[in-house]
Amino acid sequence: MAFSARSYDQTTGTVATNRVLRNTYALLGLSMIPTVIGAFIGLSMNFSFMAEHPIMGAIGMIAVMFGLLWAVQANKDSGLGVVLMLAFTGVMGVFLGPILQMAMGLSNGGQIVGLAAGGTGIIFLTLSTIATTTKRDFSFMGKFLMVGLVLLIVASLANLFFQIPALALALSGVAVLLFSGLLLFDISRIVNGGETNYVMATLSVYLDLYNIFVNLLQLLMAFMGERD
Repeated sequence: MAFSARSYDQTTGTVATNRVLRNTYALLGLSMIPTVIGAFIGLSMNFSFMAEHPIMGAIGMIAVMFGLLWAVQANKDSGLGVVLMLAFTGVMGVFLGPILQMAMGLSNGGQIVGLAAGGTGIIFLTLSTIATTTKRDFSFMGKFLMVGLVLLIVASLANLFFQIPALALALSGVAVLLFSGLLLFDISRIVNGGETNYVMATLSVYLDLYNIFVNLLQLLMAFMGERD
C-alpha cells in the first residue's frame, strides 16, 4: 500500500508539473502578441528625452517595470494576474522602441533584428529541450547566477555614467550568457516542480528571453551594423 501511495503521489506531481509547463508555454506564446504590438508602438514614439537624459530615462523605465512586476506578483493566483502579465509584456515591447529605432536606422537593420529574434528562439529551444528531456536539477546554479546578475546590474548602472562603448559590449556578451543560464535554471525549476505558479513561471522565462534578445541585438548591431 505504501508503494502504491508513493506511486500515486509521483504521478500526481508529474501531472501537475506538466500542467504548469504547458500553461507557461501557452502564456509565453500569448505574451509575444502584446510585446510585438508594443514594439511597433515604440518604433513610432519619440524617445528624445531618454537620449538627452539617459539616467532619468532608465530610472523611469525601472520604476514602471517594477511597479508592474509587483502588481503581477500580487495577483499571480487570479485571472487578473494573467491580464497584468500581458500588460507588462506590452509595456516591455514599448521599451524596445529606442534600440529598435537604432537598429532600423541601419541599412541592414531588419536583418539584424531578425537574426537577434532567431538567435533568441534557438537558445530557447535548445535550453528548454535540455531541461525537459534530461530533467536534471540545475538549482545548484542559482546562487552563482544571482551573484552574476547583481554584478551585471551594478556594472550596467555604472556605465550609464561612464558611457564606455567597449564595456557596454562586454556587458552585453556577459548578459547573453548569464540570462541563458537563468533560462535553463528557470525552466528546470518548472520541470522539477520548483515553480508551481504558471504566471510567475512565465514571467521569469519571459524576462530571460527579453534580456537575451536585447543584448544579442546590441552585439549584432555593433559587429554587423551597416550604415548608408
